[in-house]
Amino acid sequence: MFRGIAEIHLDPKGRLAIPAKYREVLAELCRGQLVATIDIQDTCLRIYPLPVWQVLESQLEALPSTDPGVRRIQRLLLGYASELELDSNGRVLLPPSLRKYAQLDKKLVLVGQGKKFELWSEDNWQQCLETAVSGDFELPDAIATISF
Repeated sequence: MFRGIAEIHLDPKGRLAIPAKYREVLAELCRGQLVATIDIQDTCLRIYPLPVWQVLESQLEALPSTDPGVRRIQRLLLGYASELELDSNGRVLLPPSLRKYAQLDKKLVLVGQGKKFELWSEDNWQQCLETAVSGDFELPDAIATISF
């Protein structure tokens, strides 16, 4: 559903414009209602259409909060979760706590990830790419099941 990379900008008020190619899909899928939260493995944000987030949120809430690891992940993902809404110009306002976590400045990269987006600072995205193309990581076993 969401694919590709878009270089976008954060305005001085903390707003970013969602690229036009995604706006119609988002209008149909979630009436422009989104949820953003932190990524617990990388310094970026994850942005979900509201119905996709609601499924994930239910799954997180169903996990046993007596497990310290589960509680940590719930605390981070649910605690940072913020509702966003596309305005009439296709922009969303990102809360300061999310901008700070992901080190977002003026230049951003929005990365389509199927049912969600990742939002990166341009610098952090470049570092991620350098690591990915350098081969300095081990491919997970699950990747071996996919033929490219």
